[in-house]
Amino acid sequence: MTPRRSSPRFWPARFWPPRLWPARFWPRSLAARTALVLLLSLTAVQVAGLTIHALDRIGLQRLGLARDIGVRTINLYRVIAMTPPEDRATVLKELTPTPGMRASLSETPPLPGRLKPSPPRWQHLLDANMNLVGLPGTARLEEFVFYGGPAEEHMVIGMPLPEGGWLDVASSVPPPRPWHSRAFLIAFVLMTLAAAGLTIWAVRRLTSPVRTLAAAAEALGRDVNAPPLPEDGPTEIATAAAAFNTMAGRIRRFVHDRTEMMTAIGHDLRTPITRMKLRAEFMEDDEQRRKMLADLEEMEAMVTATLAFGRDATSAEPVTALDLPELLRTVLDEAADAWPGDPTTLCYDGPPRLTVRARPLALKRALANLVANALNYGGSARIRLAPPTRGFVIVEVEDDGPGIPSEELDRVFEPFHRVESSRNRETGGVGLGLPIARNILRAHGGDVTLANKPRGGARATVQLPA
Repeated sequence: MTPRRSSPRFWPARFWPPRLWPARFWPRSLAARTALVLLLSLTAVQVAGLTIHALDRIGLQRLGLARDIGVRTINLYRVIAMTPPEDRATVLKELTPTPGMRASLSETPPLPGRLKPSPPRWQHLLDANMNLVGLPGTARLEEFVFYGGPAEEHMVIGMPLPEGGWLDVASSVPPPRPWHSRAFLIAFVLMTLAAAGLTIWAVRRLTSPVRTLAAAAEALGRDVNAPPLPEDGPTEIATAAAAFNTMAGRIRRFVHDRTEMMTAIGHDLRTPITRMKLRAEFMEDDEQRRKMLADLEEMEAMVTATLAFGRDATSAEPVTALDLPELLRTVLDEAADAWPGDPTTLCYDGPPRLTVRARPLALKRALANLVANALNYGGSARIRLAPPTRGFVIVEVEDDGPGIPSEELDRVFEPFHRVESSRNRETGGVGLGLPIARNILRAHGGDVTLANKPRGGARATVQLPA
C-alpha cells in the first residue's frame, strides 16, 4: 500500500509554526501571525533593497573617486612634464596642493613600503580616466606604477618624466559612505513606518471577518435566535457568511421543532390526565385512589414544567437595564414567603446597587429556580454578589445540604435528570429547574456551574455579562 503524501502546498502540522524562532514568541491570533510574517518579509525586502542601494552607491562613489584622482594626477603630471627640468621643483612648490594629495620629485620609482600593488580593477579605472585627459608627449600608461587602493585607503602613483626622473603622487582614498545623505535615511524610515502601518491596517481589515464569524458562532452558542451575519464583502467572506447563516437556520429550526414537539406532547397530555383524575375519584379503594391521584399529580407537574420549559425556550422578552441586587432580594423575599422553614436561612450579601442588561422575567425565573433548588435540597439559600470582574458579574447561591455527587455535577443540567438521593418524588422536582436556569443564563451570554463546598453543601456559580 502506497503511503499517502501530504500536499506540498501546506506546512505539515509538526512543522507549524516554522521553527525559525522559539514557539513562545509565535503569536496566537491569525491577525498577529499574518502581520508578523508580512513585517518580517517587509524587513527582509528592505534590507535587500538597502544592500543593493549601498552596493550601487559604493560603486558610484569609487568611480567618481577614481575619476577625481586620475584627472588631478594626470593634470599635475602634464604641467610638470612640460616644465623644463631645472624649473620643475620650483613649479611643483608653487602649485596649490589639493586636499588629500601630495606630490614629490625623485630619481627612482617610488617604494611601495607597506602598500600592495593596486588591484587590476582599480588600476583600470584610473587608466581610463587618465586617458580621457590625454598623456603629454611620448608618455605611456604602461610605464606608470600604482600601489595601494581602496583597501588601504591610500595609494601612490609613480610616473616617469620625459627627461628622466619620476613624479610621485600620494593620494588618500577615503572609504565610501553610502549613508551620508540624511534626507535619504529620513525618507527611508518614513516609508518603512508607512508600509508597516498599512500592513497592520490591511491585516486587521482582512481578518476582521474571521473575528466577526467567531463572535457570531459564540453568540449562536449562547442564543439560538442570534441575528444572522451580513452576507457582504469579498466573495469568500460572503460565501462563508451565507453558509454560516444556513447552518444557524437549520439549527434554529431543529431546536424549534423539538421544543414545539415536546410542548405539544405536554399540552396534549393534560386532557387525558384530567380524565384519569376524574375517573380515579370513582374508585372504591381509598388507598389505590390516593396513590393514583398522587401519580397523576406528579405527571401533571411534569407536564406543567415541560410547558414552562418550551415557553422559556421560545420567549422573545426584550433586554432592559435592571438593578441586579434588587432582583436578588425580590427573589429571596418571594422564596421566604413560600418557605415553611426558618426565613433567616435566606440572606443576601453584596453591593446595594449594580445595573446589568438582561431580560427581567427570564433572569428572575432562572435565579428563582436556583434558590428553590437550594432550599428544597439544602435547607438554606445564601446569595453572594461580587462586583464585575473581567466583564462578568458573579452570583453565588449556596446551601448547607448534603451536596451533589461529583459524577452528577454536570448531569443535573440534563432535562428530567434527578439525583435520587435528594431529588425524590416527595420533593416535587421533575428535573427541569436547573436546565431551564442554564438555558436562560446562556441566552444572556453567561452560564451557571455547580460545585460542592469543602465543608458540605453545594454552590451554584452564575456568570452574567456586566
